[in-house]
Amino acid sequence: MPHTTAAHRRRASRPLPLVAVGALVAAAVALPQLTPDAFAATTLRGYADGRGVRIGAAVGDSPLRSDSAYTTALDREFNSVTAENAMKWDAVEPSRGGFDWAAADRLVAHASAHGQGVRGHTLAWYAQLPSWLKNGNFSASELNTILKSHIDTEVGRYKGKVYAWDVVNETFNEDGSMRGSLWQDKLGTGYIANALRWAHAADPAAKLYINDYNIEADNAKSDALYALAKQLLADGVPLHGIGFQSHFVVGQVPSTMKANLKRFSDLGLEVSVTELDIRIPLPASSDELAQQSADYKTASENCLGVARCAGITVWGVSDKYSWIPGTFSGYGAALPYNESYAAKPAYTGLSNGLDPTA
Repeated sequence: MPHTTAAHRRRASRPLPLVAVGALVAAAVALPQLTPDAFAATTLRGYADGRGVRIGAAVGDSPLRSDSAYTTALDREFNSVTAENAMKWDAVEPSRGGFDWAAADRLVAHASAHGQGVRGHTLAWYAQLPSWLKNGNFSASELNTILKSHIDTEVGRYKGKVYAWDVVNETFNEDGSMRGSLWQDKLGTGYIANALRWAHAADPAAKLYINDYNIEADNAKSDALYALAKQLLADGVPLHGIGFQSHFVVGQVPSTMKANLKRFSDLGLEVSVTELDIRIPLPASSDELAQQSADYKTASENCLGVARCAGITVWGVSDKYSWIPGTFSGYGAALPYNESYAAKPAYTGLSNGLDPTA
């Protein structure tokens, strides 16, 4: 599956072509108005609560503040939220030692008010670093101090309010070699264990994850991550889970996904699908929307069929704000809701994947 380094960069809304919107609206099925009594039985959140797992969505600060249809769907359907950009380094520490918590605090407060857990994303990543950090030419010793201070401060601020952190994000190349980055190049692979230890010291109750893409199948990249995870556990490093991003193309959920997640679970680690979306070439046909629905069901069942699956997060709520069209030219329609917040067939697929009776 192709994936670009822009995968988590700031994602602006990009409207779909009108023909694509028309196709999606025609295929979509509007959800009924839900009463409190119907809530648990008819929502993604209700099914997830019933199974004791998380169903989450990545949340953008702008729609959280300004789009009531967005927050209505978010609060009705999801018991977990991930900060799409608000907790990344460039957002929270734009100048050295100068922190801006406004957007991250808004998300945490909203989640608290609506009974949602928060996944923190992300502490050590090669991208979305502020210029002072990227261009600082720090010594290894000073860079190590900077990384520790950042983790201490951010994890410490949200101690008891964030149930899991993507501590280390996207550390491998496709061939299983370590990805070059500010951290890897200056500090070596040891920065991964250090980051996990520092995060654990700052909040001993939080689950700590390594998160990556293209690791859903049994391949060179997932093999390398498996070997790293096994070594970290043998060394007593506080690694608690692996995040499988799962940015898929329609019809391409890997056949080895469930078995691959199971081998990580068998190490004693939680496994979570952390950034699920399934992109379609536009305009999306009814057949492609039906396949996308089946793919959402399969992907969610692949995780929930593994003993230590902690839950599933989709990378957004509505196609209205999806990052996909801006990154993968000609693709879109990747999420369970269309731009008008009508539930697509993908919603039904995800719902059926969560519902053990479906």
